[in-house]
Amino acid sequence: MQFFRSINNVEAMTFDLDDTLYNNEPIIQRAEQALQAHIAQHHKAVAAMSASDWLMLKRAAIKKDKRLASDMGQLRRVVLTAALSNTHPEKLTTERSHDEEINNAVEACFTCFYDARSDFALSDEVHATLKTISQHVPLIGITNGNVDTQKIGIDDYFETVLHASMARPMKPARNMFDEAATRLQTPPKHILHVGDNIIKDVQGAINAGFQAAWFACNRPVKLTSEPVSVLPHVALDSLDELTHFL
Repeated sequence: MQFFRSINNVEAMTFDLDDTLYNNEPIIQRAEQALQAHIAQHHKAVAAMSASDWLMLKRAAIKKDKRLASDMGQLRRVVLTAALSNTHPEKLTTERSHDEEINNAVEACFTCFYDARSDFALSDEVHATLKTISQHVPLIGITNGNVDTQKIGIDDYFETVLHASMARPMKPARNMFDEAATRLQTPPKHILHVGDNIIKDVQGAINAGFQAAWFACNRPVKLTSEPVSVLPHVALDSLDELTHFL
């Protein structure tokens, strides 16, 4: 554990999820593979689309409605709808298709991805740490992703989990931090946010008046390897070091 700033008394904590509590990249890769297998089985014409084709639809959707950049679930539905209905990128919309068959196919694809995306178990060490901390201070999750927190078994540790959406801009925007402070009824200077991303988590938290603990479960915590614009209050070597602040 390395300190960069003095830390106030910690009365509550907020947590990023992806790459903080679990290594998210291989999980997403498996989910994408499951989705592509589903598409290959049920939608052979769409299966011929290349990675660049999917990326083009994704970029076109965000260009059409920038709010989609904060909502991974809705963005995926929009892209799937465009692909399955052979919609031109200029006609992309966040509205449901008028074709019920297309809507059902989109939901089947999305469910396939979402189930696989949340099909993993956290380590015993992470569960033990979250359980210990939650017995002393209230916790809220703040994530730009859309993992099913009930399915991965962490709901009981958190007062609530805030997911970025079209109505909640993703970190580093301060919206979710402000919402968390309001829900916790705790001054931001007494909330410690824990996250792996120097920009989205550390900078976002500090800009919102929070304290920031930097921890990544999927890579070494080395400032020389990160795009540092602001220093965290503390860098952790292991998640259980958070019990130091109880």
